[in-house]
Parts: sequence; structure tokens; C-alpha cells
Amino acid sequence: MAKLKVGVLISGRGSNMAALIEAAKASDYPAEIVCVLSNVASAPGLQMAAKAGIATEVVSHRDFADRESFDRTVSATLEKHGVEFVVLAGFMRILSAWFPQHWAGRLINIHPSLLPAFKGLHVQRQALDAGVRLSGCTVHLVTGELDGGPIVAQAAVPVLRGDTEEALSARILRQEHRLYPLVVRWFGERRVTVSGGKVEVTGVPPDATLLFSPDP
Repeated sequence: MAKLKVGVLISGRGSNMAALIEAAKASDYPAEIVCVLSNVASAPGLQMAAKAGIATEVVSHRDFADRESFDRTVSATLEKHGVEFVVLAGFMRILSAWFPQHWAGRLINIHPSLLPAFKGLHVQRQALDAGVRLSGCTVHLVTGELDGGPIVAQAAVPVLRGDTEEALSARILRQEHRLYPLVVRWFGERRVTVSGGKVEVTGVPPDATLLFSPDP
């Protein structure tokens, strides 16, 4: 089976992109990153990708009058590189309705909360203010609803007494780097299907799509 050709969208350092690049070095990994695209020319992740021998592109949102025009150019640029599947990794742009429709079922994001709780920004502050005992991250398919697409997998971490936003964010980020490559592997192995708005991963027990780490 041919490896799934993946495009990664970033706006900054791209730490999740780096985790995917590392995972894809394994000979048995069923996906390859063929393009990393950023809307910010100075994004540090671009240099990291180039150093790994991956094609990089910059499409500045400032050059477009509206979101859809920008999104269509991003999409065309990805397709120029043969991208079949798109991964958002710290891409700080709200997408137009067109983009998730065009890439339906082939576009994922990772969000630093256990969705559907705490959507949007400053989610660790939201979690701490709510007094929850568990937080974590969620990989989901992207739809037109902000942080609202079907959930593929989650990783949970404990919220500790005296936690700060920074400490909780760092604990969650370690699990993001673990979870995202695993989910991309499932897509590369063609295991993921969506039915009735819910995701099924063939050959993977349901409890294996929820990772739990007591790592403080």
C-alpha cells in the first residue's frame, strides 16, 4: 500500500509537526509528509521542515481580501505537492466553510482540551477556572464548526493541585506529541471511517482511542 501523502499547516514553531516528522522516519510508518505550509514566512517550523528535506511553502493571509480566496490558494498549493491528507499543527487561522468541505474526511486538527469541553482559546485557563480533575487533548476531523468535528482520539492528563496554565499546557503537549502520530498512522493504514457523525477505527479497540497518562 502506498504511503499516505500528508501536508502540514503551521503558523509557528510546529512542535506537533516535528513529532510527525520524527514518526515518519520509521520505515513502517504508513504516511509521509510531502509539504509543510505556513501563513507566516518567519515561522520557525519551516526551517525545521526544510532541514528534514521536506518541501515548504508560504502563503500569507495578508495577500488576500477574504478567507476563502486564501484557503483556495492554500489548497491548490498543497495539491501541487500531491497532498492527499491535511494536518493542522498550530495553524492560527480560522478556515472558511469552503476548506473543510473540500477536504472533508481528509483534514484533522489537535485541540488542547477534552472536547467538547473548552473550545476556542485559553483552554487551560478555562479548565483551571472550571476546577476539572482531568484535561488533555483531542484529535478531531475538521468541519465548519469550530472545534466541533467528529472525535478520532483523545489523551487525558490529570490536573494537579497548584497547576498553572504553563504547567498544564506542557503536560498536555507531551501527550499531543504522542497522540497525533498515532492518529495519522491510523489514517495511513486506512483504518478510519465515519458513520453517523462518529468515528470508528477498524481493528483498534474503542478504549485504545483514549490514552491516559498519569505523567505529572
